[in-house]
Amino acid sequence: MSLDPSASLPTFRAGMVGMGMIFDETYAPFFRQARHGIHDPRCGLFRVTLVGAATRTGRRAEAWHAAQPDVAPEFQSHAGTEAVAALLQSGVDFLCVASPDDRHFDAARQALEAGKHVLIEKPSVLTLAELEELQRLAHQHGVLAKVVYHKLLDPDHKRLRTLVADAVLQHVNNGYCTLLEPKSISTGQFAEWIQGRNPGTYVAVHYIKLIDFTFGGHLISVSCTGQRGIVGAADGDTWDSTQLRLTYRYDDGRDAVFDIHTSWVTPDNFPGYVEQEVQFRFDNGVWNGHSRKRGIECVIEGRTPHELKTSINTHYNGSCLEPWGERRQRGYGVEVIERFAREVAYVEAGGPATERSARLAEMRALHYNDVASDRQVVAAVQAMEAILRHHAAGRPHAVVEVNAAEGGLVLRLPGVTEAEVLHGPRV
Repeated sequence: MSLDPSASLPTFRAGMVGMGMIFDETYAPFFRQARHGIHDPRCGLFRVTLVGAATRTGRRAEAWHAAQPDVAPEFQSHAGTEAVAALLQSGVDFLCVASPDDRHFDAARQALEAGKHVLIEKPSVLTLAELEELQRLAHQHGVLAKVVYHKLLDPDHKRLRTLVADAVLQHVNNGYCTLLEPKSISTGQFAEWIQGRNPGTYVAVHYIKLIDFTFGGHLISVSCTGQRGIVGAADGDTWDSTQLRLTYRYDDGRDAVFDIHTSWVTPDNFPGYVEQEVQFRFDNGVWNGHSRKRGIECVIEGRTPHELKTSINTHYNGSCLEPWGERRQRGYGVEVIERFAREVAYVEAGGPATERSARLAEMRALHYNDVASDRQVVAAVQAMEAILRHHAAGRPHAVVEVNAAEGGLVLRLPGVTEAEVLHGPRV
């Protein structure tokens, strides 16, 4: 942290790993606004400035900075295999990791080893062993390791959790979630890194976290299947769509099953562009949520649904001309990043240095985003990926049992006596 001599404001220097679609939609508007100052009652007014990025080629980073150099005057682009190390050496206070999911761990590990706070896009990592290592490093170096689950800040989802917490909706019985994305995303924006990946890890994880955070309980089993042949070979390891099933057990001994269906090969011109729907059934009620039914639809000749979306989610991200003439981009996709910045500022500038460890512990206790609270989510992701690997190798229909006699994650195949232990320690 340094002091800005022009305004005497604490200024936190941020670095960015990855500058793809999620950067454009959430991080870029956050940095545009945060350079003017963020106020938190616990630590006052502070600034955040983006000082650099680490990407594979540097092209997107350089183009972004060239288009708006005033947003990040100190910005430097670092590219290649040593880009993250170079970015960390430039003097950042925290690192935001928004690269493809199978590259999260290495960047986050380097940041924590350097004693920097880190914010990681979902899923945090792909295995429990990686999660445990990040948690260990965060404690060793006295910094925060947090994960972005922006859907937890969706007003609809916050209202759902409120009704559950207040026992207005009582005891979830089962649930269904779906998220469908157009083919142009998997074959265009994600084409460079999509090989060997699946939309379940990419987007189902939002709903895994929603279920895990909202309803609690203990994950006891994971199963998954999927379809191939559009974005990759029909017998390959790149998945068009996945159907994930999670079973949770609650303290009263009752189970609940949740089905999460995801696809990124939906036709480009289907009405929702990105279609999202959830249904949860309780002992005494039903909760339904739908991205299009709750929101706005707009059709503009020659511009929707590709340049502009037909279904506009202004809750997530909206660029608006305020009544007083100011243009701002806001929404829960931006808010979740600002919340992390507030947590960092509180730890570093929220009181005497002698009380920093207490403030750090307070921020680590936030269940919605700390890596320590991500165990069941990462367990589900690791199990799903293992099941899909077996499926691609001609061994479908595996089931992963959580906290079995043999270990924390145990994969069982039909007709095979010997189980495969994916992770030994308990989840």
